[in-house]
Amino acid sequence: MKESPIFLKTHDLLVWLLATTLKFPKSQRFVMALRVQNSALDFYEYLIAAVKRGEAKVDLIQADIEMEKLRHHLRLCRDMKLLSLGQFEHVARMSVEIGNLLGAWLKRAGRE
Repeated sequence: MKESPIFLKTHDLLVWLLATTLKFPKSQRFVMALRVQNSALDFYEYLIAAVKRGEAKVDLIQADIEMEKLRHHLRLCRDMKLLSLGQFEHVARMSVEIGNLLGAWLKRAGRE
């Protein structure tokens, strides 16, 4: 599980997001930072559940929903100027890569 590319890339995303959201203005730390952090952490937890429980497809669909929420939260952060354009491009690339890995896993889980 820990060597799986999706877990490694999600770990990297979490480290980057948690460090970045801590730098949000105080007025947004308990609004947007918290939403971003919760969506990212919930996504990670659904991935873990997909490995540990017998209902991988259900957990992967939930993970997909959380990733979509995260993308929307990040776009809102960019629009509110909480993320620079460079930061947004970086996190968007990371989320696309993770999304592709998730999609492949979902496709495999659908065949099982």
